[in-house]
Amino acid sequence: MAGRSKTTLRCPTCRALVLEKNEDFPFCSDRCRRIDLGKWASGDYKISTPIQDPDFLEELSRSQRNKSTDDDVN
Repeated sequence: MAGRSKTTLRCPTCRALVLEKNEDFPFCSDRCRRIDLGKWASGDYKISTPIQDPDFLEELSRSQRNKSTDDDVN
């Protein structure tokens, strides 16, 4: 299989084989793409790695404090 240039993966939703040239790649169909999107939107999927960037954590903390202050004023 030397020189094989096509990528084949399994659809993350239904596990069917999908070629890279498929218009819905890496999904096998628009249906599977929408099912996956729905799982992200409903919170079924979560990124479980904690945030390690101290600058980002400080900015997040600052924005939450500002939001709390804004909510108290209203």
